[in-house]
Amino acid sequence: MAAERGLVVAALGLVAWALYLDVAIRNDPISVDFHTYLAAAQVGLQHGWSHIYDQGIVALQQARIAPGERTQPFISPPAVALLVAPLSLFPFDSAYVIWAVVTLSAFAVAMALCATSTGLGRWVGVIGALGPWWVMHAVNVGQVVPLVAAGMVVGWRLLRDRRDVLAGIAFASLLLKPNTAMLVPLALLFATRYRALAAWAGTTALLTLVAVAVIGPHGVSAYLDQMRGPWPSGADNVTLHGALGASGLYAAALRILIVAAVMGASFRLRRSPGLAVPVALIGSLLVSPYLHGSDLCVLAAAGWMVWEERPTFAWRALLAASWFLASPFLYLDGDSPYLTQWPWLEGVLFVALLMVAIGPLTAWADSRRRAPA
Repeated sequence: MAAERGLVVAALGLVAWALYLDVAIRNDPISVDFHTYLAAAQVGLQHGWSHIYDQGIVALQQARIAPGERTQPFISPPAVALLVAPLSLFPFDSAYVIWAVVTLSAFAVAMALCATSTGLGRWVGVIGALGPWWVMHAVNVGQVVPLVAAGMVVGWRLLRDRRDVLAGIAFASLLLKPNTAMLVPLALLFATRYRALAAWAGTTALLTLVAVAVIGPHGVSAYLDQMRGPWPSGADNVTLHGALGASGLYAAALRILIVAAVMGASFRLRRSPGLAVPVALIGSLLVSPYLHGSDLCVLAAAGWMVWEERPTFAWRALLAASWFLASPFLYLDGDSPYLTQWPWLEGVLFVALLMVAIGPLTAWADSRRRAPA
């Protein structure tokens, strides 16, 4: 027991050191995504919310608030600009620090409070999920996706506790970046969690109506035009196209197959919805045509859910191996897998969860459930 505890403490220290390195040594442009969010929010406040997708005005505003910072188009849902708008009261640097602290804390605190395991296993899971380089990359560029991941974690715990209405409300966080968690409502449907689905649909409809009323017909039309592409350069690196070169009918067939697998697995896991949610999250990442490295925060959340649901040696060893591959130790040395290789790991986790849903691993996994961390 003492030796096992020592190994767990050593692993915890190693992951904590990796997280420190990821914070201390960064090679990415600071706040580039938050910079865009804030510029769109300021355009809305100064010129009217119907203009937040007028990219020329947004680019000029970006240049005003942070001269020399790289400009990029604002293509996020209007909810992101509305969410960031109160930070316009602060100087840009202060606003970014507030946003970074809030987004990282939301994800970390959500996992810490929603964990079902206890003792060191609980904290190894939390810090392990925060350890991959893409989590701090998301915070570094000021991405909104950690808030999506936090909402998924909270919804997962509420769903497990059969507090379905609150779970559905939490899952509405996917509105901030729908492509990262788009299959979660489908999983709720096939897992027969109808109250959660209804709560999600009602919350989503209400928030969408508010956003439409705020940005008006011109803003809605401009947003839909943005969604038709073309996507920014590198946006397909972490997709089926980046990993397999899949396009056209081939990509469509793969996506249909993955969606069908999520539906079938969710139905089979309807008595264990804690596994249906990570299946849907990983499936969402696999079928999305547009992702960046920071969006893998959702993969970290899905892995953490599996860590909590399947506390066996085999599952935790697989998750620990994936966290190690994504660690700053390898990333900073250029030895971490390329972005185009991460969909393969997603595929491994996805297939493993499907095997649990189908049945061959269910009895074995359940027999060892709640084993010591």
